Amino acid sequence: MIIACNHIEKRFNDKIILSDVHFHINPQDKIGLIGHNGAGKTTLFKMITKEILPDNGEITYSKNCSIGYLEQHMTLQGNSTVYDELIKVFDEVIKLESKLEDMANEIAKTHSLELTNQYDALRQTFEEKKGYEYKSLVKGVLKGLGFLSEVYDRQINELSGGQKTRVALAKLLLEEPSILLLDEPTNHLDIASIEWLENFLRSYRGAVLVISHDRYFLDKIVNKVVHLEFGKSNVYYGNYDHFIIESAKAHEVAMHQYEKQQQEIARQKAVIAKLRQFNREKSIKRAESREKMLAKQEVMEMPMIDNKPMNLILAPQIQSGNDVVSVNNLKKCFNDKVIFDNICFDIKRGDKVAIVGANGVGKTTIFKMMLEQFAPDGGEIKIGTNVHIGYYDQAHDTLNTKNTIIEELQENFPSLTNGHIRNVLAAFLFIGEDVFKPISSLSGGERGRVVLSKIMLSFANLLLLDEPTNHLDIMSKEVLERAISTYEGTVLYISHDRYFINQTATKILEMQPNKMTLFLGDYDYYIEKKKEQDSNFEPSLQVTEVKAQASKADWQKSKELQTQIRRLKTQIEKTEQNISDIEAQIEDIDNQLCQEEVYSDFERSKQLTDDKENFENEMAALYEKWEELSCELETFE
Repeated sequence: MIIACNHIEKRFNDKIILSDVHFHINPQDKIGLIGHNGAGKTTLFKMITKEILPDNGEITYSKNCSIGYLEQHMTLQGNSTVYDELIKVFDEVIKLESKLEDMANEIAKTHSLELTNQYDALRQTFEEKKGYEYKSLVKGVLKGLGFLSEVYDRQINELSGGQKTRVALAKLLLEEPSILLLDEPTNHLDIASIEWLENFLRSYRGAVLVISHDRYFLDKIVNKVVHLEFGKSNVYYGNYDHFIIESAKAHEVAMHQYEKQQQEIARQKAVIAKLRQFNREKSIKRAESREKMLAKQEVMEMPMIDNKPMNLILAPQIQSGNDVVSVNNLKKCFNDKVIFDNICFDIKRGDKVAIVGANGVGKTTIFKMMLEQFAPDGGEIKIGTNVHIGYYDQAHDTLNTKNTIIEELQENFPSLTNGHIRNVLAAFLFIGEDVFKPISSLSGGERGRVVLSKIMLSFANLLLLDEPTNHLDIMSKEVLERAISTYEGTVLYISHDRYFINQTATKILEMQPNKMTLFLGDYDYYIEKKKEQDSNFEPSLQVTEVKAQASKADWQKSKELQTQIRRLKTQIEKTEQNISDIEAQIEDIDNQLCQEEVYSDFERSKQLTDDKENFENEMAALYEKWEELSCELETFE
């Protein structure tokens, strides 16, 4: 165990932020810390790094625990170049390298046997500290995080905020602390860089605790989720998708238990009232006895769940023609450098289209050209009949910070009733007194939701959204997904959020400097097709035949087939029960490890940690078996 958080509490100005946070981090754990904006995720990070102290509870650390912390907004400064800044990580190795060089020169002159032996010992240390590979490691990390070679020699002070954050992330990854605390590490990365980071973190030898609203990213790397909700923590084992399923089940079970207890309390109260109605000594004594029992009973709190948005289908006030946008042979240059050329695509009414591509390829530039902020250097953009564009960017410059939320919408849409405005705001999670919050006090995610509600109420029927999920928490992303999915107009957006693309896109445009490629489907379909193209995939006759057989499974109800299906279902049920049993044992070990008499006893703590590791390995094998059985069952059903 590296770090244990034991019943952490934290208040700010008498407002409870965290009331009972309780979990621990083991070596090689990959943990996702999730919760809505304001749930206390960054506060918890600052307590783990000892930047602030908890009001109650304690955080314990293992011996030689080293922490690397990537803040969401890094303030990396200095005149060093990007490459030199990262090379500093290996200062000790560079000193060893210089010493080895001096020793080699001395050996060449003196042929000293003693010096040769010292040289061999030092060279072994040099090799263990990655002396022969540190330069390639630095370049590999820079390349993986999307830095072009011409950026290596640029000074840190010349970089943008996003680039500085990526340099800080690269530095942390090279330092290899025993635990990485990463606060929104994917915010300034393109999809290729995010995929590289996923692979790096999955194979990282230390532990990782990550705050991220990128659900696809979480799904790929985490093996545990700590959910902060209403100041308390709940721990779930598995990836993000598993957390979604299990947290919904847990809430359903808790609600069922609560309702059952409430029914029993109501029944007991009815019995007590009936006994008192008899107004006899014995019946009154029995009523008093039941009242005492009822008073001693520990009443469950009603299980709560974060505010969910109301369902509201949003439709544009003016319908566009069928041909919304047509782009032909578009070209753009800056300072005689060609950014892109030969870009062609068409957008039809009702399309939900995601544009993907590397950073710097010109995606936002196309939006600026559609808004007539930039002129094309070749080709043309045709905007269709009755098309009205609504543009969303990350700056949120259209908001008047002197207004409250509802005043902002009333001012912009004076003809709409308060009821209509409040209904739309409720769809974007602004309910009750929330609508009277001043714009100036809102977080970036909340301001984003206000801008989106304004766009949805406007005359726009073509929405251009530039990275709309940046700085939104998971629930806000779900709101946006629902809004786009039910929106009856046309949406064209730029995003690196693969989960979001999967939920909303009906088409994907992959942008490269000299072409735009259309894929009909969501992100998973796009990835599948890319893999086929990369491997020159050609579907065989055999695959076609298997699909044909699968499509006939609904009517091919032979006895042999039914027997196989029953056998598979039985095996799946048994495997699920085994998984539940092991999860219960792991949870029991976790509870033990958080007890002082256990974690202060090295032998007992080590035994429990070893037992847990064995259980986790067994559970991983069971999950794999369950997936295999489920896939096999799907081929029959």
